[in-house]
Amino acid sequence: MNEIKAPSERSLIEQFLDDNVLFLGPDPEIMADHTVSIPTEQEVAAVDAWQDRSDDIHLIRNRLQTACNESFDMVEQMGAAPGAKWGDLIAGIFSCQGDLSLSSAGGVLIFSVLAQHPVKFALKYWKDDPTVGINEGDIFMHNDARYGNIHNTDQSLSLPVFHNGEIVCFVGSIVHEGENGACEPGGMPGGAESPYDEGLKMPPLKVGENFEFRKDLLTFLQNSVREPKLQFEGMKSKLHACLRIKKRVEEVIRDYGVDAFLATIRGTLSDTEAEVRRRLRTWPNGKVQSNVFADSTLRENVLIKIRCEVSKQDDELIIDLRGSSPEFLNRANNTVLASMKGMLAQLFLMFIWPDLPRNQAVFAPITVLTDPGSALNCSPEAPNAQSMMTFFPAFTAVQNAVPKLLFAAGYRSTDIVACWYNMITTFVYGGFNQHQEFVGNVCADLNGMGGAARATRDGEHSVAPIFASMADIGEQELIEEEVPMMKLVPHKVMVDNCGFGKQRGGHGYQQIVTHKDTQAWGYMVNTIGAKFPSTYGIFGGYAPGCYPLCKVKDVNVFEVMKDNRDLMRFTIDDIMNEQPFPDATYSSHHAGLQFELAEQGELYMITQGGGGGYGDVLERDPADIASDWADGIVSKKTIETIYFVVMDYETGALDKEATDKARAAERVARLARAKPFKEFAAEWTKAKPPEGLPYYGSWDDPKVLHLGTPDKTCPADAIESVMMPDPKDVEIAALKAELKALKGSV
Repeated sequence: MNEIKAPSERSLIEQFLDDNVLFLGPDPEIMADHTVSIPTEQEVAAVDAWQDRSDDIHLIRNRLQTACNESFDMVEQMGAAPGAKWGDLIAGIFSCQGDLSLSSAGGVLIFSVLAQHPVKFALKYWKDDPTVGINEGDIFMHNDARYGNIHNTDQSLSLPVFHNGEIVCFVGSIVHEGENGACEPGGMPGGAESPYDEGLKMPPLKVGENFEFRKDLLTFLQNSVREPKLQFEGMKSKLHACLRIKKRVEEVIRDYGVDAFLATIRGTLSDTEAEVRRRLRTWPNGKVQSNVFADSTLRENVLIKIRCEVSKQDDELIIDLRGSSPEFLNRANNTVLASMKGMLAQLFLMFIWPDLPRNQAVFAPITVLTDPGSALNCSPEAPNAQSMMTFFPAFTAVQNAVPKLLFAAGYRSTDIVACWYNMITTFVYGGFNQHQEFVGNVCADLNGMGGAARATRDGEHSVAPIFASMADIGEQELIEEEVPMMKLVPHKVMVDNCGFGKQRGGHGYQQIVTHKDTQAWGYMVNTIGAKFPSTYGIFGGYAPGCYPLCKVKDVNVFEVMKDNRDLMRFTIDDIMNEQPFPDATYSSHHAGLQFELAEQGELYMITQGGGGGYGDVLERDPADIASDWADGIVSKKTIETIYFVVMDYETGALDKEATDKARAAERVARLARAKPFKEFAAEWTKAKPPEGLPYYGSWDDPKVLHLGTPDKTCPADAIESVMMPDPKDVEIAALKAELKALKGSV
């Protein structure tokens, strides 16, 4: 047996002095790059050798695609996290250099463009590191959005696949696990004021060897979250899903050889990018601008500008988001650049080119420009737990602009669509369930977003989120088996909750929840658009409306309804307008609710928003409006004052002559209200934001950013981070001022 000698004192000192890397933070080069890596010599040779065997390559690609889909189904069936059950996940195959080449047909397509970052980090920093290394059987995990992914609730797991001692690919799976030990249960704390409030933050980390998890690291991870059993189960389901893809990869290599496999993986990437460039060349060259606003930091009402300019030239697209709001250094609504680009890629994968493979090459010909230190490209020290509050509006800004180029394109793989509803309007919950277990997670109802109108048809009602068209909203009965939340009203769509137009958007549905049989339970809501629409229509279509968070406190509806069930109302507007429960407290709020303990039987009510409308409302077929009336989704007021349709509300019969007359009169009235553009611009254009409006971002010049007041600005190339006061301090100061004024008047 060889004796292991301790290093000498001198060698220890030299090692200490040489090891001067303080901290391996996110690599800026990796995080800024979403293009496809240059192929290796072996990949080039493999593609050349198999270029004449396209039928075989097609067959291999289908086998690998099936493997990804099979792995996706495994996680969805085995996963215990709510996100796994309703499809907030993805499974895929990466090249030997870490590029995502194939991913599951279902799931969250946003991962397709940002899943490669942690794999590339591990390759760059751990492969040749003697203390880490990348070997057969190693298991890597990661969840820190600063190194890739959307937010820290998403946990990725990946494995290297070897052949003859060389890495031929990586396989991976990503799942929204939910609970991660953040300052608020459920993993998406709207109240986070720094990255250190956001819970578990794993950079790319080796958590296992020989296809088994290390017990010490597993114990550490379980001790870092509120649901240790869920953490372990999630890791196991992702591991076995990856092992299944690995097995299928090895079967392909056995049947066709390693060169065939490499040619398929590399060829899929290069062919996808080439096809995107071909399609872009069919678009007209030009430039389109679009502005979208978020109305909240989730803690205070503000106006956060997302400025967008989309330029197309030849086979390249430039998305310029410079001039958008500065980052909020103590608010969770910032996004890292990679997350934001992943969301933009989702637009093209789902709405523009849904027929193309789900891989990162779809976005390779597209350049994204941002101001470093902005809310769309935040610094590592800015929290990002609620990154959706800024990258969803960025998605809408681009979705609003691109159709204006696509309309005149020579090739379209899908219909032109207005803006999909873009917010995750749902409840994040936490507390003790009815089984006396502490839990925290997010409800699947976020997947019920209203679909947008298309050029040829109305939008679908509460069909799917913009980030996962195949996601499920779950079964309430199954949810109630695990948590004490109850929905007193089924998924009922709200009247007029859509963007009106020639084709109307899909409606969103309401949620009225309460709870029982628990010693402690609370809710969070993380949504913008309660005061200012976050979603727009196109080509004359309307934006959908705004819906606040509503609460009924100081009541136990279970006790009330024991003796008088008739008191219960089944829509939010009826409850808030009629206030049927005596002595209860009724209130409405913006939709950024930090975790709040609630009492049994109190009501919390929110509404999914609708999709944007398409085209002029006066061109909508009156028969479609009569159908909407029969379905109970449009009001008399809207029929008469928006669509200008005359009908018998009892029978549904249309009066065509009266309708034509009413619409003709409205067109005349429109012209009477109209002004020449120069006159309109002179009247409405202001030099700077109005007093009293907390406004963040550029006003006219994208190189100058406003910081909450008309006169406080900073240059876009030297952004000053925004620090917001504590809302409680603001409220206390206001109360003190009011008290002082009252004392002075006595």
